[in-house]
Amino acid sequence: MPVVDPRIAGKPVPRISRAAMERDCVARAHDANALDVAFLDQRIPRYEREIINMVGMGVTENAALKPNVGQGAHGFSVTYVRAKSGRGAALHRHATEEVFIPVKGRWQVFWLEDDEERTIDLDEGDVVNVPIGIYRGFRSLTDRPDALLMAIIGGPDAGKVDWHPSVLEEARRTGLSVDDEGNLVMENERA
Repeated sequence: MPVVDPRIAGKPVPRISRAAMERDCVARAHDANALDVAFLDQRIPRYEREIINMVGMGVTENAALKPNVGQGAHGFSVTYVRAKSGRGAALHRHATEEVFIPVKGRWQVFWLEDDEERTIDLDEGDVVNVPIGIYRGFRSLTDRPDALLMAIIGGPDAGKVDWHPSVLEEARRTGLSVDDEGNLVMENERA
């Protein structure tokens, strides 16, 4: 006898039409909405990037970053990142795991071991799972204009970003900060 997961055992099988699937559960990459100021570090030139929230709320500081898939995700989020060569995300950490998968181009993930920066280069399709609580960042290593990185955040509550103190200070000089709830504050509207 097959084992049935007790969370779905005995429940009716949901029905969804093709139209409803397309409308509520699909985000087409070529139509996805991107945001260039979703996080505290994005006005710092080496951290300029586009954030595309594909599904789930994930970790965000700007309420304008809505998921492109209308149907909510439970327990994870998937975000795409577009960045020019040498650009990416500043040192930050999460209360959840974060997985990075280069989709187009080569990318580098960096993290702190004590005060020492460590790096690992990733080719398309490689996967790295950064442990909870480690300060990490990433950058594009390619000149491709279509460089694309997938970031997956796990857990039912992704929480907020905890920025490295050096990033907070540098971002303040660009007019960006976060309030006590971790929401983005744009002190001079350049976004």
